[in-house]
Amino acid sequence: MKIFFKYLFIPFFLFLVFSNSGTNVVKKFKCLIQMKNYSGEGAYIIISLIKPNGDYEKTIYVHGDDSEWYYEMTSWWKFYGKKRPNIDGITGGTISGGERAMSVLKIDASKINSGYKLRFESAVENENYYEKDIEFELTSSNLKNKFNGKGFIRYIRILELR
Repeated sequence: MKIFFKYLFIPFFLFLVFSNSGTNVVKKFKCLIQMKNYSGEGAYIIISLIKPNGDYEKTIYVHGDDSEWYYEMTSWWKFYGKKRPNIDGITGGTISGGERAMSVLKIDASKINSGYKLRFESAVENENYYEKDIEFELTSSNLKNKFNGKGFIRYIRILELR
């Protein structure tokens, strides 16, 4: 019995512990974006994960699926335009003035309460671009709050999906 425990069980247990340590838990959040009343084209909204040092880490969602206009979101374009990763699974249509849209954000749980931020950038064709329409630290308590925008976004609300 000691041989079984020593040579089979302990290595098997260590394998299980260390094989799961690299697994990232992804949390899903429902995000409501309410736009301000304005006339003109629909707004492009980029939702990004920002590293503690202020650099982009990942594009989480894009409202606006016509890539012809992405370059107008200059800060994000410097990050995205270099590599152009596939964002087909995380895109939706633009959002017009006064409208609201719902999207599901998938966020690695290890980024929460770790100094990361969520940034909402907005732009309207031939209008203004707001690099930090909304930006907030990614904390457990902030992921239950409402945040007011500074540009085309009136507010956002986030709710964790279980």
